[in-house]
Amino acid sequence: MTTLTIAKAINEGLRATLRNEPKSLLMGEDIGALGGVYRVTEGLKKEFGPERVVDTPLAEAGIIGTAIGLALRGYRPVCEIQFDGFVFPAFNQITTQLAKMHARSNGQLTTPVVIRIPYGGGIGSVEHHSESPEALFAHTAGLRIMTPSNPNDAYWMIQQAVTCPDPVIIFEPKRRYWLKGNVDLGSAPGDPFQAHVLRQGTDATIVAYGPLVPVALAAAEAAAEDGSSVEVIDLRSLSPIDFDTITTSVQKTGRLLIAHEAPTFGGLGGEIAARITERCFYALEAPALRIGGFHMPYPVARVEEHYLPDIDRVLEALDRALAY
Repeated sequence: MTTLTIAKAINEGLRATLRNEPKSLLMGEDIGALGGVYRVTEGLKKEFGPERVVDTPLAEAGIIGTAIGLALRGYRPVCEIQFDGFVFPAFNQITTQLAKMHARSNGQLTTPVVIRIPYGGGIGSVEHHSESPEALFAHTAGLRIMTPSNPNDAYWMIQQAVTCPDPVIIFEPKRRYWLKGNVDLGSAPGDPFQAHVLRQGTDATIVAYGPLVPVALAAAEAAAEDGSSVEVIDLRSLSPIDFDTITTSVQKTGRLLIAHEAPTFGGLGGEIAARITERCFYALEAPALRIGGFHMPYPVARVEEHYLPDIDRVLEALDRALAY
């Protein structure tokens, strides 16, 4: 075991990928000499050279389009989109080309492209730098989507994504880049598309992912002081979603809360609530409740603390669920 931040864990995961996968390469804006805006790729260009760590023009559509071509020629490109809101110039390439290539070719072609996207708020920045667009991509068949909440997952998910034959988007919770935790460098944590139960409970289930997992755990700890036993699930994979783990938990607890930074309107919380209501209708003691951002453009830094879901909003939803 070693202690790393999430950012350093991704850096070490990319280093291991470049060593172990000779056809892998990194592409992105300022990822080479600068080491990326968050220094996640720091030192990799010096170690592996400019042909393996490629500084690209400021053109996201060009980055992804080039990566698709490389993947079709047998390479395994890992692309960085500098900020969440910068991904939209590449939206067409991702959703109409990358995601469709396998089906379009009747299974003849694979495009093992990995796209890293720092996402979410909490860094005091503005729109295009603090957004959570994961539902837009989860809605597109043909893409796999992961999001780590801790350094161990961050280290292993990037390596597992590169070896996956399908295109994978990894949403990295940027406000948690400096969160420290233990990393097992010798043993991967199993299937990256399986949810993890981080805390056992009997009264309610909280499902969270990425940046809100620490918030959910803190809310469960606070609830325990008031006598409520809350189970916490880290979703880890946003497409596919591990509904079996959630179902097993809700059949035990009878209540479900889903927390994410993205707006609740049209968000993944609604899909999870609908699926679990179908599966667990007779086990539910209360409606499935969602905690998320508001249906509005991301606000300016001075008021973002009111926009982002916090412990109090999770506990308020928990009180409503327990009151039924």
